[in-house]
Amino acid sequence: MIYLAVALGGALGALARFGVGNWVIGLGSGHLHMATFSVNVLGSLFIGLVFVGAERLNLPEAARLGISVGFLGAFTTFSAFSLELLADLQEGQVVRAVLYASLTVFLCLISCLAGVELARSTFD
Repeated sequence: MIYLAVALGGALGALARFGVGNWVIGLGSGHLHMATFSVNVLGSLFIGLVFVGAERLNLPEAARLGISVGFLGAFTTFSAFSLELLADLQEGQVVRAVLYASLTVFLCLISCLAGVELARSTFD
């Protein structure tokens, strides 16, 4: 049941991301980064709501994971990063939080560059 909830949430999250992205671009912001920025901010807001709301409402695990891992995972993975970073900061783990944020951004950028270069050299 959990796998089905995550899969269904993921499908809906991907559709929502596509829809919000197109809506933002349709508002006149033709720059793709604004669409990505918007879903990242919305996803981060939603994961905060879900994190507390699921606990307070005693949502079943399948519903909680379907919304957080499935829907929000497909909508934006930045929301999970934001929640983990916030948890570190709230636990007073400032050095760990700064290290996590810095390494995540830097290594993901370097990994993306490596992937681009690898693909260019492979498919030339």
